[in-house]
Amino acid sequence: MMKNYSLLGVLALFLLFSCSSDKEADVVDANAIIGTWDATELMINNETASDDAKNARDILNFLTAQDCYILSFTFNSDLSVTADNSSNYVEISVNSAGTGLEIPCPTESDTEASTYTFDGMVLTILDGNGETVSVDASIEGDIMTVDAADLDIPNFNDCGEFVFIKR
Repeated sequence: MMKNYSLLGVLALFLLFSCSSDKEADVVDANAIIGTWDATELMINNETASDDAKNARDILNFLTAQDCYILSFTFNSDLSVTADNSSNYVEISVNSAGTGLEIPCPTESDTEASTYTFDGMVLTILDGNGETVSVDASIEGDIMTVDAADLDIPNFNDCGEFVFIKR
C-alpha cells in the first residue's frame, strides 16, 4: 500500500514539472512573419472604446469586405519591412440617392520602408522618426494579432487588437 502512495507521489511530481508554464513553448518561428500581412479586423471593447475607434473598426470591416486593405506590412527575410497605409485617404460621402454612405477603396497610400526584428513573440520596428516601436505579436498560421495601441496609427491606436491575415 505504501508503495502505491510513493508511486502516486512520484507521478504527481512528474506531472507538475512536465506541465509547467514555459513561455518558450508559446514562441513561434521568427520566420513565420515573412510575407505580406493585411489588417482585416480591429477587435475592441465596445464599452470602453472611443467613438473614433468604433468608427475606424467599422470602416475597416466595410473595406475589408470589399477586398480593400488599407493597412499592410510586408516583412522580408533581410529584416526590411514596408508599410502601406491608406487610412489618411479614406473618404466618406453620402451616396447619390442620399440614402446612405459611400466609402470607396482609397487609391493612394503612404508607404514607409524600415527595418524590423521579430523573436517569435515581440515585433520591433524602427519607425519613420528613428524610434523603435515594440509590440507583442502572436502568429498562428496565417493570422497575426498585435496590440493596436502600441502601433500608434491614428484612429486605430485607441485600444484593442489588430488582426492581420497573410496573403
